[in-house]
Amino acid sequence: MNPIIRPAIALFLVMTVLTGVVYPFAVTGIAQLLFHDKAMGSVVISGGHAVGSRIIGQSFTDPKYFWGRPSATAPQPYNALASGGSNLGPLNPALTDAVKGRIATLKAADPSNPLPVPVDLVTASASGLDPDISIAAAQYQAARIARVRSLDPAAVQSLIDAHAHGRLLGFIGEPRVNVLELNLALDALNVAPPPGA
Repeated sequence: MNPIIRPAIALFLVMTVLTGVVYPFAVTGIAQLLFHDKAMGSVVISGGHAVGSRIIGQSFTDPKYFWGRPSATAPQPYNALASGGSNLGPLNPALTDAVKGRIATLKAADPSNPLPVPVDLVTASASGLDPDISIAAAQYQAARIARVRSLDPAAVQSLIDAHAHGRLLGFIGEPRVNVLELNLALDALNVAPPPGA
């Protein structure tokens, strides 16, 4: 046997064990100990059942719920296996048509809303999985939700305020709310929507 081959095979086996077994188990173990919730996917439990994740959006289309940012994943929205943006440029007519359609859907759900439509309610993110919307996007939908659920608009605004998250480290990103957590808080109010809503 060539004298170079034996050390190469030994090094290959040692590195395979270190990087393929020891390192993954060590990182997984440390993550489970120090960041258990995040290591398990940030799963949200409601009523004893997993209802989603804090870090992956869900498709809400019922007018009694807050709607999240559009997802560009296909064929189903918020599909983590197909994460990615639409890759449509700002001058692409397909993007313009998609945004116009989303604006029309929002206006049809709440025709008397005088507020400008926030950009994050009509454009998908780079990942297509965003679980959060801006405070402005939540406030834009508050009147519709209050009307459909027969709630005082101030109660809906209080929920938005209670679930708002500030900038990361005080300067990274924008203030936001998690759509799933906000919708679960709405359901926890135990106020049924009026018949036919």
